[in-house]
Amino acid sequence: MRPRRIGLPAAAAATSLLLGACADAPSGGGPGAGSAATGSASTAFSPVTLTNCGVRVTVEAPPRRLVTLNQGATEVALALGLQDRMAGTAYLDDEVSAKYAAAYRSVPVLAKEYPTKEQFVAAKPDFAYAAYASAFDAKAIGTRAELAGKRIGSYLSPFGCPKGTPAAAPTFDSAWREITDVGSVFGIRDKAEGVVDAQRSELATVRSTAAGKGTTVLWYDSGEKTPFVGAGKGGPQLVMDAVGARNVFAGLPGGWADGSWEKVVAADPDVIVLADASWSTADAKKKYLRADPVLRKLTAVKRNRFVVLPFSETTPGVRLVDGAKAVSDQLTALPAT
Repeated sequence: MRPRRIGLPAAAAATSLLLGACADAPSGGGPGAGSAATGSASTAFSPVTLTNCGVRVTVEAPPRRLVTLNQGATEVALALGLQDRMAGTAYLDDEVSAKYAAAYRSVPVLAKEYPTKEQFVAAKPDFAYAAYASAFDAKAIGTRAELAGKRIGSYLSPFGCPKGTPAAAPTFDSAWREITDVGSVFGIRDKAEGVVDAQRSELATVRSTAAGKGTTVLWYDSGEKTPFVGAGKGGPQLVMDAVGARNVFAGLPGGWADGSWEKVVAADPDVIVLADASWSTADAKKKYLRADPVLRKLTAVKRNRFVVLPFSETTPGVRLVDGAKAVSDQLTALPAT
């Protein structure tokens, strides 16, 4: 879903979530869900307490029935091999990464977007994990305080904290901290640290390749009358920094912002990165750029210098390093200017 921050009363609550009934995680044979994850969760779990988007969360035993409510949360869980402990999932922005697809197919889909409270409760969850604060709205599955009253724990991506609660700094380290937080909650911190170590190594390779050095880039998310673009503080900028490219809209605050076509024309970017999302596909954006009498004259449009990236690889999370590698690889393969 398109990134935004909303205000939620639950964010101010200090909520202690005690999940003592969840002592043993079920074993399973799915990809990444081997004995290491199950064993660490069932034999050596120590209670975990953390403050997450202003909510104090205490987990006495690893959850057994997780429901994920946004694609970003779902893919973190799948990267950690938690599919055998997932009671349900919801709300995709695009296709699940191929490396998680088989595991994803084993998880019940509760709803196309957010489930109703009735659908959520019917899954018998003991923990809810979301990427965006809107999941914990009273009109969605309920506030985090309401869930705590039902002995259902919760975790919200630090990048999705509601207004009035400081969000995580837009860095790869912050994305990795979310992965290790979730690993700790589920008793598989070692597994989480392994995921992070692999991503650190891959990111180092992307940075050393510097495929975007000397390249000016427009990161085009959506919008026609006014382009919604990658700004200077968020996933798009992290990716552009990783490949060594210059962002046309680096001076705008936040992760995404309204830009202007006038500035795009003046900058005449070498490359246009197109976020491919269900609500704004890359093909639709290409069609718009090629049909507009002014924008069709841009160097990147005339020379077909487009980089296409799934939306899920443009937001801080478990796939952001994948996004950086995809941009690096596509830049290397583009025709010369």
